[in-house]
Amino acid sequence: MSNDVEVGIPEQYSLSQNYPNPFNPVTKIDYALSSDGRVNLTLYDISGRVVSNIINEFKTAGYYTVNVNASDLPSGIYFYIIRAVNLLSKKMLLN
Repeated sequence: MSNDVEVGIPEQYSLSQNYPNPFNPVTKIDYALSSDGRVNLTLYDISGRVVSNIINEFKTAGYYTVNVNASDLPSGIYFYIIRAVNLLSKKMLLN
């Protein structure tokens, strides 16, 4: 039995739920890219208005974590959407 852990390249594109959730004022978002490409991670308020463009750049395949500081935003429900291979979204709550 081997205790080796292989990290490598993710088998699939994914977006994790932010942690902690609810949060105040900082949270982290994990995502995985199974191939190289442009990544756009955007934060929206409940009305669908863009409040922050968190990432907009080319990334190589791999696992990523981004810290989001929402200290300048009011409490409420927000959505974050990643566009890379396809579109994925999650909901988060700022206390």
